Amino acid sequence: MTIKTLFPGRGRAGDPSEGDVRGQGQAGVGPSGTRRLGSRGTGDSRTNARDRAERRLAVRMTAPSLILMALVAAVPIGYALWLSLNQYSVRTAGLSRFVGLDNYINALTGPAWWAAFGQTFLFAALSVSLELVLGTAMAVLLNLAFKGRALLRTVVLLPYAIVTVVSAITWETMFQPNLGLVTNVLSALGLPGGDVVWLGEHGYAMAVIVLADVWKTTPFAALIILAGLQVIPRETYEAAELDGSSKWQTFVHITLPLLRPAIVLAAIFRTMDALRVFDLPFVLTRGANGTETMSMLAYTQLRENRLVGEGSALSILTFLTVMAVSIVYIRFAGGNIRDVAKGER
Repeated sequence: MTIKTLFPGRGRAGDPSEGDVRGQGQAGVGPSGTRRLGSRGTGDSRTNARDRAERRLAVRMTAPSLILMALVAAVPIGYALWLSLNQYSVRTAGLSRFVGLDNYINALTGPAWWAAFGQTFLFAALSVSLELVLGTAMAVLLNLAFKGRALLRTVVLLPYAIVTVVSAITWETMFQPNLGLVTNVLSALGLPGGDVVWLGEHGYAMAVIVLADVWKTTPFAALIILAGLQVIPRETYEAAELDGSSKWQTFVHITLPLLRPAIVLAAIFRTMDALRVFDLPFVLTRGANGTETMSMLAYTQLRENRLVGEGSALSILTFLTVMAVSIVYIRFAGGNIRDVAKGER
């Protein structure tokens, strides 16, 4: 008696009987097997059809809002672009002539635009850096468990809720010569700066604007970073403690790397906002003493000097600058956020 007689379903390679049995086992020959494969295929097709239907429904539901938002954004930008390609008479209302890119060429070849460009990026670099450092410290503090934490979180967020113009007027009053709180305190303590006209000197004026912006918007950065802190698993800290890691080592090697997505997100929002700053320098210095930003320069040309074409060109250049920085952030920092999210999953 051979092996094939005892086990008719088994055979050597190339034996037709083996191929038949394998084919039966894999394909599930028979009524029941046929039904199983058919039901699986039907289920997949139903799932795909349901997904396509949901996507079509999502497009139909969001299309009106997206179209409205596109119109709200596109119409002013398109109108400003058209204004920037013309030169308008200051004496005769409505008199204009098409000049093409002359307004842009004049802006890019003149010193005013590049001075405002540098001052804007200096302000953004100083304010965003300080806000991220202080915001991280505030977030770590607010994440601790102590009595009155909820009240402290509310108080910390109050500066961000104050209107920027109101906070700017407050800071202007604090740095008034001989009358302001800061100047009087510095004079009483014999510290440098007590006899300085802060808003009237180059460098000091920019420092006041940076301080005012940091005071107001640091709570925003702290709120985003605090949200990132609260999703870090506590088991990670417990494991580090069991390994003998100190508090500082845990913060540097565990907390900061896991906070990178939240810190990058806060940096993106704050940088975009800082590059468009207008209200603080407008209230505090009117753009004098080295504090004229890109938005301030466009406003001065458009509203005060009545140079509609030139001011519109400066507005478009400001818009393109902010958009370029946004693209750089999304290209590099946005990719890092996605990589970290994939790694955590």
